[in-house]
Amino acid sequence: MRLKSGIWVAAYIRRCGVEGVFAAVRRRGAEDAGAIYIIVNRLNGTADLYGPAPQTEFEEAKPLDRAFVSVLPGSPAPESAAEAFIARESRFDPDVWVVEIEEPSGRHFLDRVVG
Repeated sequence: MRLKSGIWVAAYIRRCGVEGVFAAVRRRGAEDAGAIYIIVNRLNGTADLYGPAPQTEFEEAKPLDRAFVSVLPGSPAPESAAEAFIARESRFDPDVWVVEIEEPSGRHFLDRVVG
């Protein structure tokens, strides 16, 4: 069984803190299974945005792990593009989580799939 979203987010924020990166929950979603989006604020007017990978991208060896894909083409993109995407997604799905980290170099500590 996959970790609940609330537990995963708490662990992710802790991981960021251990690495010396500020992280905060900007929007709390559904505790059990809300989709999670991560904004990596580069502190220069640009940001990266990561969202849940499509189910078809999961490895058979690790089918229950969370994986993420870059949501914005040409990342890093203007912060306004990330904000606009999150606003649209929040209207579509009120259960989403949004976590923002501040990391000028773009480190994010996520398991990513190319997509």
